[in-house]
Amino acid sequence: MEFLLDPSMWAGLLTLIVLEIVLGIDNLVFIAILADKLPPKQRDKARLVGLALALLMRLGLLSLISWMVTLTRPLFSIAQFDFSGRDLILLAGGLFLLFKATTELHERLENSPIESDGNKNYASFWAVVVQIVVLDAVFSLDAVITAVGIVNHLPVMMTAVVIAMGIMLLASKPLTNFVNAHPTVVVLCLSFLLMIGLSLIAEGFGFSIPKGYLYAAIGFSIVIELFNQIARRNFIRHQSHRPMRERTAEAILRLMGVRRGGAQFASGSDETALRLPQEAFKDEERYMINGVLTLASRSVRSIMTPRGEISWVDAQRPPDEIRMQLLDTPHSLFPVCRGELDEIIGVVRAKELLVALDHGVDVAAFAAAMPAIIVPETLDPINLLGVLRRAKGSFVVVTSEFGVVQGLITPLDVLEAIAGEFPDEDETPDVIADGDGWLVKGGTDLHSLQQLLDTHDLVKQDDNYASLGGLLIAQKGQLPLPGENIDIPPLHFQIIDATEYRIDLVRVTRDQIADNDDA
Repeated sequence: MEFLLDPSMWAGLLTLIVLEIVLGIDNLVFIAILADKLPPKQRDKARLVGLALALLMRLGLLSLISWMVTLTRPLFSIAQFDFSGRDLILLAGGLFLLFKATTELHERLENSPIESDGNKNYASFWAVVVQIVVLDAVFSLDAVITAVGIVNHLPVMMTAVVIAMGIMLLASKPLTNFVNAHPTVVVLCLSFLLMIGLSLIAEGFGFSIPKGYLYAAIGFSIVIELFNQIARRNFIRHQSHRPMRERTAEAILRLMGVRRGGAQFASGSDETALRLPQEAFKDEERYMINGVLTLASRSVRSIMTPRGEISWVDAQRPPDEIRMQLLDTPHSLFPVCRGELDEIIGVVRAKELLVALDHGVDVAAFAAAMPAIIVPETLDPINLLGVLRRAKGSFVVVTSEFGVVQGLITPLDVLEAIAGEFPDEDETPDVIADGDGWLVKGGTDLHSLQQLLDTHDLVKQDDNYASLGGLLIAQKGQLPLPGENIDIPPLHFQIIDATEYRIDLVRVTRDQIADNDDA
């Protein structure tokens, strides 16, 4: 037992333990891949059985060192190649690894384990164990030959093998869970299996491939996969900070084939996007579904009828003028104010007010009985729906923090935000096709315009404007003059009509190069 006091023996033991672990990791990974074919309750058992068989096989091979040495003696020759027992084992093991890796890759890439009823088709326990035994035989031979070449004492070899297998046994379950939870890691490991099988076949024919080349390729691939896993983890972390509503809306829009920025939605990292035929959703259906899904991300200002387009009744005007205003305007509801729009008394129906005027009822007193519903401009559109329900067919008035009326919202405004514009008799559409472009009103809602023009560069969450005019003023830094051009690629905006305080009409054209790229 004097050799136990030899420092070189301890150094050899530590070195051999490290090498045995390194050489056994690939065995452990492939055992994890094979164990995944079993039902969850049998996987741990198969993993433990596989590692136990690997340990027994390595100890058994170590006890037959004298026989293993004779494996290098040539048994027969074919052409210029001499084949020994070791060469035949390497050839058989390499062919098995190539066959196994190819079938596993095909099975995973073609997704053949999934049956039509959605249940996984599990393999037989003993069939998996037999495959593990064959893998153990191939990988154990390499590990045992390495041990024989490093250490001369059989007890030291067996000690190193037992310690290494014990460490792998402790790490087997976390490693197995990690491998099974990451499909790209499984594919990477199977590619290693192909590479190792090819090297074993080459070595069986007498062509020695330096192990450093294999380890360098495997190490480089592992580093790349590490970066991939870090990127995936960061992507998932970023996605978790996004609202669930936004992520769900984006997924549904992707399924519909809705385009953004002139391109079809592509699948995210590690995700499979279902590509439906273009006929699955008509343009009107995609527009409406997109409007529903993006409603929560919009502001009340983008939905309301702006202040400048509100028809209101001045209670201080003569009754005859009020009667003529009601008859000449197609609206059925009017806010009644005292001298100015910000002094709202109430909301009345046109036909009821006409009857009241015929009976000589005071307009202000009549309107006071039906007070207006006031909401702040910061209200969430989803909460606005509940307010509109309580309004019972009337509208709500939107005000700023200082009580200044900004606009009003009717149920029709919400419907237009979802399904598109429904012009009144006295209105013209906000967007009109004009040759290779469009004539657009300056007050057109940006969300609706963005959907019509099939782009995603107009609406930004942090912007404090909701109309095309506000966008162009923000881009210019001041109110643009008629004839000026503003470019927001791939769109070009030409100011057609503008006053001293607002933009009335804009001509929009699309970059033809972008259209060709989309095609």
